[in-house]
Amino acid sequence: MSLIPTRALLLCPVPPLAVPQTRWCRTYDGWAPTYDTPNTMIEMEEPVLLPILDALPVGRALDAACGTGRIAAHLLARGHDVRGYDASPGMLAVARAKLPGVELGEADLRDLPVGDSSVDVVVVALALGHVDDLDPVFAEAARVLAPGGHLVVSDSRGLLTGSRLQPLPQETVDGRFGYLPTWRHSTGEYVRVALAHGFDVRRCEEPVRPPMDADDWDPPEPHAAGEPPSIWALMGAVPAAARAAYLDRPALVVWDFQRR
Repeated sequence: MSLIPTRALLLCPVPPLAVPQTRWCRTYDGWAPTYDTPNTMIEMEEPVLLPILDALPVGRALDAACGTGRIAAHLLARGHDVRGYDASPGMLAVARAKLPGVELGEADLRDLPVGDSSVDVVVVALALGHVDDLDPVFAEAARVLAPGGHLVVSDSRGLLTGSRLQPLPQETVDGRFGYLPTWRHSTGEYVRVALAHGFDVRRCEEPVRPPMDADDWDPPEPHAAGEPPSIWALMGAVPAAARAAYLDRPALVVWDFQRR
């Protein structure tokens, strides 16, 4: 069991707050204008994810949970026939400005508006942490993929050691705070659901977060009364503990599944 040092609790006294749950797509609406700015998670993901995509035959590609269109843009540049879907109107607005002429629309990962066996590649990048059950996502990917097609997934490995459901308070576009549900899916969970839906595992990579020093954490800042603190801001309270929590632990998992 992971313990939080008493000193960290004393440095960041936080009264109990009742934070309502928010829909993750609405939180991403607020992130949309700045999502493409430097992002450590994306910087670790793309050197692993993009070569997997580059090794696949050019064909019909679907970027599910396409966000601002960063993966769709890469697939388009590689010559794929691309379409993308997301549940966040704000993220789609950024993607449409970036990808004129590409078919983009609102849709849930578990209910994609495409025909059976109609695509060769499905990509789900940094989105499945906001899904509590992987089964309907893999069922839908199996439906839309042609036999032999690939499902390529990247997922974060969690913020809190030992916690499957992570507390992640975020500010919504209207200035309120909401609790963004975020789940950590184990390697075994991915393998079991993939095999159950007719996928074989072709590749699995788990990039490890690079070593961190004291300069990697911003000094802790006081937060407004009645608002939950940022998890990231709390890490600066005791940098040594934050470094120890991440040391030698995978920050991401990247999968290449192939439909039989």
